[in-house]
Amino acid sequence: MGVYLVSVEADDWLDEEVLGPVGRAVDTALAGRGLPPFVCPPVTEFRAGSGRHFEEKMYRPLSGFSRFCEELGDGTAEALVGWDVLLPVGLEAPLVLPVECAYNDVTAVGDAHRALDAARRLAELLALPPGIPERCDNLEIGNWFDGRADAAAVASPGRWTEDLDIAFYAALFLRAAEYTLRTGRPLAYS
Repeated sequence: MGVYLVSVEADDWLDEEVLGPVGRAVDTALAGRGLPPFVCPPVTEFRAGSGRHFEEKMYRPLSGFSRFCEELGDGTAEALVGWDVLLPVGLEAPLVLPVECAYNDVTAVGDAHRALDAARRLAELLALPPGIPERCDNLEIGNWFDGRADAAAVASPGRWTEDLDIAFYAALFLRAAEYTLRTGRPLAYS
């Protein structure tokens, strides 16, 4: 059990049995801003390592990461942890929808462009090491932190080694935003 950040399949985007009314509420909110409805592209082919599917378990404490981002005071917290659904759509401000999602009474929809900018700043600030999986399919970031982070810390010491929970979430949100913009597919918590 636990909270997972997962890519949303095209068939599930407007399926109310899967995401509830979130997909339709997003389209209504986008129309209210003069934007077209969001169309979730289908996965053309899935194979391990392709980066066409995203799934990571949020198994480390998030509170330290959230506090760290809040202390930066530059919008990083809102861009990275202030959403329930991440879309590859440019938004002037996050959408807050009056519909329930997996873990909240309302659904906050974030902009992957803003998330990527914030995640890149954070990755640079922490000096995240090379080698963290880039095209993640299934728990690859968590597996890297559990298996290869110690060796990476010797080869690439830096601020990221001071708190592996913060480094984990910095890497997770960086790869999540990259995934969303690369594939055009949303991410949601499940």
